[in-house]
Amino acid sequence: MDTAAGVLEASRPFLFYTACVLLLVFTMLGLSYLLGQRVSQPGKNLPFESGIISVGSAQFKISVHFYLTAILFIIFDLEVVFLFAWAVVVREAGWPGFVEITVFIVILTAALVYLWRIGALDWRTQTQKRELGMIRGPGGVVNKKEFKL
Repeated sequence: MDTAAGVLEASRPFLFYTACVLLLVFTMLGLSYLLGQRVSQPGKNLPFESGIISVGSAQFKISVHFYLTAILFIIFDLEVVFLFAWAVVVREAGWPGFVEITVFIVILTAALVYLWRIGALDWRTQTQKRELGMIRGPGGVVNKKEFKL
């Protein structure tokens, strides 16, 4: 019986916190229901972005480069979090921690070099690369008026 009482005693702050959160959520929902607007206006369900009424469809194609850049940013940005955690405990980690972080940085560098080599960081399409090669002038100068991105 002591273990059940001990578990209940140890979880009392968590139960109190859960009860407070639920009370706050239901209070906010109840107040929004009581104080909220009940009349539906004709323009209520119209899409509205930054003061401009939307025109056209939201279903348009976006280049995969935008998604790829976002994913690569998230991956490499997340790795910085691990580097920051290591920097906080660098003295306690000692030489084994230094070796581990060195291996980690080498793997990150290898991944970045690999992505660079396969062209994942290059924004130009094959057509743009071909056109760029055709309009390149003497000395490698590009006439930007003829180059359409």
